Amino acid sequence: MEVNDTLIAQLSNLARLEFSAEERVGIREDLQRMITFVEKLGELDTSNVAPLLHMTSDVNVLREDIVKPVITREEGLKNAPSADDQYFKVPKVIKK
Repeated sequence: MEVNDTLIAQLSNLARLEFSAEERVGIREDLQRMITFVEKLGELDTSNVAPLLHMTSDVNVLREDIVKPVITREEGLKNAPSADDQYFKVPKVIKK
């Protein structure tokens, strides 16, 4: 596939981008290299290669649930600037 000014103009229009003349030259070269690379990958024989579903063979790597000491509600509200017996009090931020 050949990257030309028409293709770059179409892509820049779709992406809502504007490029200077110098930037268009650099973009054309970069796109051509990328397309050449992808075409090269298409030449590989992958008929005997199983599809890769996950990057590792690890399954559900989870940590242990460990019960740790927690603070009580009273301790949590103790240093609050404004609180009642169960909740923090904060200024109203939503207007009707």
